[in-house]
Amino acid sequence: MGKYFGTDGFRGEANVDLNAEHAFKIGQFIGWYYSKNPKLKRPAGYRAKIVVGKDTRRSSYMFEDALSAGIVSTGADCYLLHVTSTPSVAYVARTEGFDCGVMISASHNPYTDNGIKLINGNGEKMEDEVIDDVEAYLDGKYELKVNGETVTKVPYAIGASIGEVIDHSAGRNRYIAYLISLATTSYKGMRVGIDTANGSTWQIAKSVFDALGARTYIINNHPDGININVNCGSTHIEGLQKLVKDEGLDIGFAFDGDADRCLAVDENGKVVNGDEIMYVCSKYMKAQGTLRDSKVVTTIMSNFGLYKALDELGIGYEKTAVGDKYVYECMVEKDHLIGGEQSGHIIFRNLATTGDGVLTAIKVMQCVLEQKSTLSQLVEGVTMYPQVLKNVVVTDKDETMNNEAVKASVKAAEAALGDRGRVLLRKSGTEPVLRVMAEADTEAAAEEAVDSMIAAMQDQGLLIRIK
Repeated sequence: MGKYFGTDGFRGEANVDLNAEHAFKIGQFIGWYYSKNPKLKRPAGYRAKIVVGKDTRRSSYMFEDALSAGIVSTGADCYLLHVTSTPSVAYVARTEGFDCGVMISASHNPYTDNGIKLINGNGEKMEDEVIDDVEAYLDGKYELKVNGETVTKVPYAIGASIGEVIDHSAGRNRYIAYLISLATTSYKGMRVGIDTANGSTWQIAKSVFDALGARTYIINNHPDGININVNCGSTHIEGLQKLVKDEGLDIGFAFDGDADRCLAVDENGKVVNGDEIMYVCSKYMKAQGTLRDSKVVTTIMSNFGLYKALDELGIGYEKTAVGDKYVYECMVEKDHLIGGEQSGHIIFRNLATTGDGVLTAIKVMQCVLEQKSTLSQLVEGVTMYPQVLKNVVVTDKDETMNNEAVKASVKAAEAALGDRGRVLLRKSGTEPVLRVMAEADTEAAAEEAVDSMIAAMQDQGLLIRIK
């Protein structure tokens, strides 16, 4: 993690942590970098092509304008997908010859926040060395030669060299067509509930499921700029649970603000989380012979119950740091095909380079329909351990993590649980908080373990509040 960019982009409160000037400078730098950076050995007159998408929060329009202005001011062309999902930007970047892509979104965060995610031409999260250069430029520390002089600001293009801003909604439509093409059977007769979180999929998801023949019941699809993620979507799934039960639906899917996450609800209204989705899909892949000798790539936040269930199936697994960035890197390095997070970031590497909520929903539908089963039946083989997670705001994350009394409380909690569970204390990669988590055979035991660690922080004068 750098000064500005975390594991999922440059994120913070709009016009407080992240402002329009940041967006303009980022646009300037990537426009110059992919057009004229000597390291890339571009031919004379080369004009970089950069594709940009945004979610529905009010500030996304401001950042889109600022970013676009920066890009074209240095001679690159900016292609606008408008309101779309993060995975669609990745798809368009890798399939249509773009130099890079940018998604303007703060994902599951409240509307007051926003973020800038940089995606390379392969549809993957941007390389660290480029992020380092972007941060250096934001701080006025990136040096380049212009007409023999060392400067820290990229030059403006002039005349016909100024870039163009181009409507590219056709790219989003091609992405929708790609999703539809992935379905292996019709959804006719299926009653499907969808919660789009008033976010990026407010139009995309229904288009896909309607085209595949489902009778689609959609909620939270009226974005107004400030209602994204508000009591809806994958982080507030209660509304979808109620919809599925009240309407007697077969299944439901909830996405987050930028649609790189998906959680499901079975026909009984029970939530099926990312770990359970990976279990269902990897079990099906193994039965179909498409898993090969691949392992399921999880993070350290995945549940004990998932590992026990995979052991019973004879399916191996990897554990990475939290963040779909690390999951994907492991998948590429070791040639694994499925991985993800409990929160619903699921990656099918032969189909996408990032978590894709709608794609995940399509894969779950495939498991249900081709096995002529219900989702509740498909998850019967995995039992999740009760998990308690609390986010705490502290005076200093590193100081708290290294405090001897806090470390002692972690060891004490581990000893108390023994082989009945586990604890985890880690820094968030996207928010200024620590995540305090415990799993145990009972929820009460997990709650006690978490509270004991938080109490140690409070005793040391490190705790500000529980978020």
